[in-house]
Amino acid sequence: MSARIAMLAALALTGCAPQAAPAPAAMAPTGKALAIACEGRDGWSDPAPPAKIHGNTYYVGTCGITVLLIATPDGLVLIDGATEKAVPGILANIRALGFDPKNVRYLLASHEHDDHVGGLAALQAATGAKLLARREAVAALTSGTPDATDPQREIANPFAGATVSRTIGDGEAVGLRDIGLTAHATPGHTPGSTSWTWRSCEGGDCRSIAYVDSLTAISGDAYRFTDHPDYVATFRATLAKVPTLPCDLLITPHPSASNLFARLAGDARLVDADACHFYAAGAVKRLDERLAKETAAQ
Repeated sequence: MSARIAMLAALALTGCAPQAAPAPAAMAPTGKALAIACEGRDGWSDPAPPAKIHGNTYYVGTCGITVLLIATPDGLVLIDGATEKAVPGILANIRALGFDPKNVRYLLASHEHDDHVGGLAALQAATGAKLLARREAVAALTSGTPDATDPQREIANPFAGATVSRTIGDGEAVGLRDIGLTAHATPGHTPGSTSWTWRSCEGGDCRSIAYVDSLTAISGDAYRFTDHPDYVATFRATLAKVPTLPCDLLITPHPSASNLFARLAGDARLVDADACHFYAAGAVKRLDERLAKETAAQ
């Protein structure tokens, strides 16, 4: 018996054996396979194969909606749940990577719309995981109805509410070893919009991954951003904040918004320290255009 095995055996006997992240399947599907499978398809529930992104981070969502799996020594984390219809495919993707859905410890969310969180209740039932959310998102996530201040409330679809086990604040870490998984309040697209950052290492190549929420100023027909200056001010504060996030590798809730599939396929740069800056700059331009259009229509 080697010294390492003997040490692990001794630790196990005392109940102190170190935990390790589950080992993924040896031949995980590639980013190229994901890009090919989703070519010409971007429906919210269109099934897609899983793919490794970097280190402990994997894509397990659909062709149109990002769902991320993070493997940590303290259990698995899922960020977002796509639609309820997409849940069987998400669970299948987790298993295809060699992980057990029952080992999902936490569910997290970007923003409280059905295309991103409609599947959370079903995922919670399948995994037993705890859902963490910012206070501003709790009511919508539990009721399945967007907040009254949500610009898209008029057009948003209802979804099955999930149980929020714990609220998490802006800048608060989830509390998992080694990765520094942290919540960032980024309201604007919705009142409860939340972005997430963490550290992912592949050998000695460690990167700060930023899952930055949607930054689009979209609304129902009756909503005018110019009628809500406080909300616009909050939105602009978010757009100023995003470029300051630790962001070597940007991922967005709609993969197309960050050209994710092409990047995973090797057809564009996967790692780009300026990505969050450019993502926010584009959103500033679109918000300004939206406000100008509303003002011109008065």
